[in-house]
Amino acid sequence: MTSHEPILWSDDYLVGVERIDAQHKVLVNTLNEANARLAINVTRELLEQITRDLLSYAIYHFETEESLMREYDYAGQSSADAEQHRQEHRSFSQQVVALRNGLRDGNLVSREELLSFLNGWLLDHILHTDKRLGAFLNSRGYSG
Repeated sequence: MTSHEPILWSDDYLVGVERIDAQHKVLVNTLNEANARLAINVTRELLEQITRDLLSYAIYHFETEESLMREYDYAGQSSADAEQHRQEHRSFSQQVVALRNGLRDGNLVSREELLSFLNGWLLDHILHTDKRLGAFLNSRGYSG
């Protein structure tokens, strides 16, 4: 099995909103811990636990972002970006739920496949979608 490199946190991932940046660090740490745990043994139970815990925290994080989007009227200023942002959240959640349902049905995924999906999605979302939200919130005077 090929090893999967952990995500090394970089200031490139900062969006300029302390609450969001702190939650992104938790998500990166969670994925890195999953990487380490899956390097030892890949079981259905472990995959289910990792996806359950990750989805739970991701939903909390998505709620934080979407609350700020509503509070600062992101949709009123950039409706296409706001809708894309919400859609990415929904799509991610649906993909993780589908993965969990597959695990329950006996369809195991490899460590590499799972981490490539999760790491790739998170970093792409931060670097593109969340960066736009961060810039918008900063332009409205919000940095917390």
